[in-house]
Amino acid sequence: MTPAGAALSSPASSPSPLSADSRPLLIVKTGSTLDALRARRGDFDDWIARGLGVDEGEIQVCDPRDGGLLPEPGTLRGVVITGSHEMVSHRAPWSERTAAWLARCVKAEVPVLGICYGHQLLAHAMGGEVDFHPGGLEIGTVPLRLASAAQDDALFNGLPEQFPVQVIHRQSALQLPPGAVPLASNAHEPHQAFRIGRCAWGVQFHPEFDAEAMQGYVQAQAPHLDDPAAVASQVRPTPEAASLLGRFARLAAAGTGRQTTSAAAVAG
Repeated sequence: MTPAGAALSSPASSPSPLSADSRPLLIVKTGSTLDALRARRGDFDDWIARGLGVDEGEIQVCDPRDGGLLPEPGTLRGVVITGSHEMVSHRAPWSERTAAWLARCVKAEVPVLGICYGHQLLAHAMGGEVDFHPGGLEIGTVPLRLASAAQDDALFNGLPEQFPVQVIHRQSALQLPPGAVPLASNAHEPHQAFRIGRCAWGVQFHPEFDAEAMQGYVQAQAPHLDDPAAVASQVRPTPEAASLLGRFARLAAAGTGRQTTSAAAVAG
């Protein structure tokens, strides 16, 4: 994998123990962060790798944008799809190929976590609708409220009903796929998180961002914001959101989707 670089966000809980499952966790790299942040702190895949809290040797990175071949789903312990500055609605050939592959992962019950672009790509892959949000850009540290279904969800169980998350997105999953379970929302975005199938999750927010990363994006978007100082003043740590990466790693280490539908598999 690529070098992990400096940690951006760490799970609220301790790293998972080594798994007996020798299959790797795959990070599908669909984009890169801002040049200034990448020079100092590494890229999206580096931040996610640190947040997962597993040994470096347990992680592989694939970049389908440059022709990287996506492995057969059954060879993987789990999959995390990064964010991107691209747009799902542009239907880039590499993105469409990745969407078709994601649908295969869901069918094979490989644990999947899609982040921002990955969240939208998962929704698109499974028959949802993705396009520009009618309310425009959502950016900064914002409140999130869990839906009642999150209480029994393997990934979200045990988290507070409300907690802050880091966001930056112009597109959204405007309509979730058939059979998807909504798990979180806020005033701007009704689909902040969802589950599809037994063990595939999308989160519109960024669990891999810490406050410094979020401030970097606020600064970069300042010319397009009505009051960038107000947005910057609200940025703060988001430990509950950050914990989702470690939770996902433990869930994937516990076994296949058929074995990890119970919240007890990753609670604690």
